[in-house]
Amino acid sequence: MVDFLGIGVPRAGTTWLYHHLVRHPQITFPGGKEVHFWDRTDLGEAASWLAGLEPPKRSTPAGQPIRCGEITPTYARLSEERIAAIHALCPDLRLFVSFRNPLERAYSAAMADLARSNRPAAEVPDQWFVDHFRSEVSRADGDYVSILDRWGAAFSDDQFFHFISDEIEACPVGMLEALADHLQVDPSGFGPLSPTDLAERIVPRSAAGDATGQLQDFLPRPSLVPVLQEIYAVPVEQFSRRMGRDLKRWVSGFGTARPGGPLPRREIPLT
Repeated sequence: MVDFLGIGVPRAGTTWLYHHLVRHPQITFPGGKEVHFWDRTDLGEAASWLAGLEPPKRSTPAGQPIRCGEITPTYARLSEERIAAIHALCPDLRLFVSFRNPLERAYSAAMADLARSNRPAAEVPDQWFVDHFRSEVSRADGDYVSILDRWGAAFSDDQFFHFISDEIEACPVGMLEALADHLQVDPSGFGPLSPTDLAERIVPRSAAGDATGQLQDFLPRPSLVPVLQEIYAVPVEQFSRRMGRDLKRWVSGFGTARPGGPLPRREIPLT
């Protein structure tokens, strides 16, 4: 039985999460970080998903339970039909999702696509970015209320752990310990991780060696800032109400430099 599932969202810290979760002695990812079963495979093959994520052992040498699962960020945009199929297969699944300022997320995704295609951003016109921001996929990845509605139609609130990627930077240890509680593993399993290690931003590197996150900290062109502010002003307001948090800074502060500069960065290969 699969115990947990990270459902997204893309460009919101899921690589960082995987990098640290996999080092916990009670957490295992038999299929690696991104299995992409539910967004690419026929539902008739669901049994193979369970089989592929079954760990060789279910307890540590100390007798603690081992929890298994996967993280695939694009699961955030799954249809209600697919989410219902997941629930039918694993009704007690523990879920977690990382949300990021959707303006930053949209810009980061566009820059990652440019990096993967080896296109210099300076040579790409504004209209390419605008079309990317307004694409169906980009808008779906940033529609956080709809994501919560679709997944919440099948799974109960107590099965969810959702947080904002800002919290990774503000309190990485506390966030990981809270997630450990949600996954029903010992929070002290993260004890060996150093503060320096936890503070690093882990960015994926493709098999070709291109750092897909390498440009995401660059400030956007000033001409693109109002475009993203217009696209996400209402969705951010709706998400703020849903979460009971004041997130207006996501819109008003977009395009300004990060206080203290960018975080330290380390690239790791995608698995």
